[in-house]
Amino acid sequence: MTKKTRTILFYFCVFLFILAAPFAVLYSQGYRIDLTPSADGKIFTKTGGLYFKVWSGPAQVYLNDKLKKKTDLFFDTLLLKNLLPDTYKVRIQSDGFLPWEKNLTVETNLVTEAKNIVLIPENPKFNVLIKGIKDFFPAPDNKKIIFKKENKSGWYLTLFDLEKNIESTIIEEQKLSKNGAEFFSLEWSNDSKKIIIKIAVSEREKFFVLELDKTSPFSPISLDFLGNIDNISFNPQDSQKLFFAKNGNFSSTDYITKQISKPILINLTAYTLANGMIVWLDGSGFIFISDYTGKTQDELNKTPFEIKTETEYQLFALMPDVFLKESNSLFYFDRKTENFEKVSDSVEKVDFSMDGKKIMFYNDYEIWIRYSEDILSQPIKKAGDLELIGRFSDKIEKVSWFNNNHLIFSDGNKVKIAEIDDRDKIQTWKILENEFPLKIFWNGKDKKLYFLSNGVFSSSDQLLR
Repeated sequence: MTKKTRTILFYFCVFLFILAAPFAVLYSQGYRIDLTPSADGKIFTKTGGLYFKVWSGPAQVYLNDKLKKKTDLFFDTLLLKNLLPDTYKVRIQSDGFLPWEKNLTVETNLVTEAKNIVLIPENPKFNVLIKGIKDFFPAPDNKKIIFKKENKSGWYLTLFDLEKNIESTIIEEQKLSKNGAEFFSLEWSNDSKKIIIKIAVSEREKFFVLELDKTSPFSPISLDFLGNIDNISFNPQDSQKLFFAKNGNFSSTDYITKQISKPILINLTAYTLANGMIVWLDGSGFIFISDYTGKTQDELNKTPFEIKTETEYQLFALMPDVFLKESNSLFYFDRKTENFEKVSDSVEKVDFSMDGKKIMFYNDYEIWIRYSEDILSQPIKKAGDLELIGRFSDKIEKVSWFNNNHLIFSDGNKVKIAEIDDRDKIQTWKILENEFPLKIFWNGKDKKLYFLSNGVFSSSDQLLR
């Protein structure tokens, strides 16, 4: 190469550098060249980005069906920068898992976020634990389950340790009544050490306490000394003490000493225990909050809620939120207006999310969420926003919070998991379809799904990493 040629080549490179420099600066500041410029002739467009957080381990991220990047075990977040404003088809997948798919819109100077991505196992394995089960009752600590079984002598209850995989009989029907008894319900204490059993003997309701933290065989403790009561529950702070409602009065007792307190509350229609307080509705339609002694009382509503005769009322509270269920209608108490606002006309069950920011409610065919406070992360929500998770053709049997951003539920003979991110669409993944209807229990402690179907009790492998 001659000296003249090298000189020409040098100045040509300098010329290209000078020409490209402005483009490089613009690109570094988030601009991209738009090859389909608008009518006004502009060819530079300010860009945006996409940010993902995947909670299920290594995954591949696709944009418009093209692989862009991968997450790994150490970095579960990923940022795609310098994207032209547009709607992108996003797919995040990993071997052995169902894909997460959504159309997300990128806007100028903004990063669109999806920070609650959980990949669900594609073909989770299920293991049979026990057969011959009629019903089950998981403990609050998620470490054990009580099974209801039957034999020729009647029904009986067993205690199953989920960690040790050991089952032991705790009570038989004949031990509670020689003439037989109909089993009604079972309630655990908050410390998972005791249960209350409700039965019927000759059309009379009877209650017993079983102390499961004592040495087997367990001796049932009769609560007949309380007479005919309407409702009973353990004191969350002391499981040797019980709260009960009787003839509109709310009282406390120690089931060992059999001492009964004077009425703590009177004219009671419904109550719930929340945050160390009693939240209760009186017969005049006023909601009160009091401590467990009933001495400190705060009236919430200034205008009474109209109480209807022969109507069932239930209270749900996670302070400061209070909900009232009248038959199948759900109402929210607005502390600003000091009045109730109707949330839904058709509600079967209600459950608060683990972070306390959302309440889920459902009926036979629909699942809804109501936001209790503003959500500032994407997708942004305001307190009071309602969100329909889905309508289903099969009857919904049970819905639980899978985590703070997903639900797990059974409809008919299927088990599904649904996200609550309603951008583009709410994704629902089917993880199990069985021949017979299912009753499910999601164990947030060991991250396993347990279910009962046609007398067979089974569990999955871990569904969350």
